Amino acid sequence: MVEPLRHVTPFWPAFWRGFRALMPLWLGIIPFAVAYAVTARAAGLGVGETQLMSLTVFAGASQFAAAGLFAGGASAWGIVATTFLLNARHVLYGLSLARQVPLTRPERVLAAQFLTDEAYGVTVVHGAREPGGLSFGFLLGAELSLYAVWNAATFAGALAGAVLPDPAALGVGVVFPLAFLGLLVPLLVDRKAVIVALASGLGAWGLSRVLPGGLVVLLAGVGGALLGAVLVTRRGEA
Repeated sequence: MVEPLRHVTPFWPAFWRGFRALMPLWLGIIPFAVAYAVTARAAGLGVGETQLMSLTVFAGASQFAAAGLFAGGASAWGIVATTFLLNARHVLYGLSLARQVPLTRPERVLAAQFLTDEAYGVTVVHGAREPGGLSFGFLLGAELSLYAVWNAATFAGALAGAVLPDPAALGVGVVFPLAFLGLLVPLLVDRKAVIVALASGLGAWGLSRVLPGGLVVLLAGVGGALLGAVLVTRRGEA
């Protein structure tokens, strides 16, 4: 028996759709990349070292933390442990995408390197509307859109240094929460989704009082997934 051919989404059209889908978030990304660069330079890192971290680590919160730890003379193990905790949430992102996007082993490695909160959120929400469903092209386009602007803004910030105003004073911190709220709303399609979102949000708020950000997202995400599974199972048994 001949198996039906799986629909293959053309790579480059999907890539550019993913790239453009991230562009509205550039407004919030650029100031934070500049702020990281200014922080890193103040911590004693050179322009090349500041840029290298954005090119290889590519994790905003971790880069901020690492710059602060460098300034405080922290050990290499302390920096690694801190950045690991801050990025623990990416385990959930990877598991979720692995179930939704058909990826080869090399594609998984490449996608994992450039995965971010924003790329994951946009891919899950907008990528689902793609012709043929979620694809590696759309995911990589979203990831590299952020990667390109983050590194360009890092370089500008590293060169400009102290001449730039503090982005925190401009109130740009509100951009990311509003952006993710906008991504969440289309997913609230029924009562179960609303319950899971509210429970996860309240749980994350409580955990944020005592735990670092990466662990908060990981634990709140696992808890929300378990709650969603329980609600779906009970409905199936009813």
